[in-house]
Amino acid sequence: MKSSNKKTGISRRAAIQSVLGVTGMTAMALPKSSYAANPGHFADYSKVKITRLETFLVKPRWIFLKIHTDVGVVGLGEPLLEGRALTIQTAIKEVESYLIGKDPRHIVHHWQAIYRQAFYRGGPILTSALSGIDQALWDIKGKLLNVPVYELLGGPTRDRVRVYGRASSGEEIKKRKAEGYTVIKTGVYKKDPANFIENPRFIRNAINNFAELRQAGGDDMDIAIDFHGNIPPQTAKILIKELEQYQPMFVEEPCQAQNVDTMVDIARGTHLPIAAGERIFTKWGFRELLEKKAVSIVQPDLCHAGGITEGRLIAGMAEAYYVPIAPHNPMGPISLAVGLQLAASVPNFLVQEQVSLGEGYLKNPFKLQKDGTVMIPQGPGLGVELDEAQMKDKIGHDWKNPELYNALDGSVVDW
Repeated sequence: MKSSNKKTGISRRAAIQSVLGVTGMTAMALPKSSYAANPGHFADYSKVKITRLETFLVKPRWIFLKIHTDVGVVGLGEPLLEGRALTIQTAIKEVESYLIGKDPRHIVHHWQAIYRQAFYRGGPILTSALSGIDQALWDIKGKLLNVPVYELLGGPTRDRVRVYGRASSGEEIKKRKAEGYTVIKTGVYKKDPANFIENPRFIRNAINNFAELRQAGGDDMDIAIDFHGNIPPQTAKILIKELEQYQPMFVEEPCQAQNVDTMVDIARGTHLPIAAGERIFTKWGFRELLEKKAVSIVQPDLCHAGGITEGRLIAGMAEAYYVPIAPHNPMGPISLAVGLQLAASVPNFLVQEQVSLGEGYLKNPFKLQKDGTVMIPQGPGLGVELDEAQMKDKIGHDWKNPELYNALDGSVVDW
């Protein structure tokens, strides 16, 4: 083999690059422990260790996580719990002692240890902290292997991902359409928080607003509507019935999702797709939604539900029920990158939520294509790199959840 390479002028490195289909390998500096830097044999797992976990608050309301290693590779994650940023920082600090000195590539093992060694399992705090850690570990592993995360999950099922914008008026939906969006999401139009039982005027105003969106967007625009869990089921049923004529793409969180049987009752009363999942955690939470057919679209939040590891399992469970996933993501660009990696690796993907394509946060922000999609990032790991210089004025926030009260009697209402 060696003599053959000499005769043809092909070096061993060039031959390997040809087989792998890798270009520019010689110009890419890889960690010595990377499989790609040592083709033909496995890396020594004992030589890569986690050295430090670093979290920082990022405007408008996010948390970014960096997991550092002794080979210089840093993993990124977004362990957010809206309105509880300091709580999540503390939760990650408590987990840090377990992770320091461990090999970052044992991702599933670490997920199991962090989740199961806590006597009280699950819940939004633990799984949000765990989600960000899981994301960063996948990022590290992809960087060490010099491949995108989706390659580690079985390779691509698509090369681009539909994303949606937001609009609450006919004028706004026209702007989104001009920008290239083919999907938008709106909320239930209301001047005041919904009461348990609402009057015809409340229903009429909400439906007229959606009718305006449908007329402005046209029949080729997919328009989803988010009830945000703040519409009581008694009113939600009436709204959904009136919305059917305008064929929304899906109705999101028609009521609070903790009582799954109430969700089932609503789902059985309409042919419109019902979506939920942003406040459901891990495979165990989604099991009940799927088994009881409470939803026809699942929306795991990969910053809350358990990260990439759990998101892939939830997608697989949903596939068995012919249910697509539409990952929830009103967060930052790291979270978006995570969602894109998952979307690229599963067959039952529907659409990806986003509020930031990374402008002012990433060195190479995502770009909305003319067909309303974002291309799958091709870089190693999550495929994104923070722009530290542009982020200097975005460090730190004190965002809190809104406090809403009934205007009549001062009682607490959902936001």
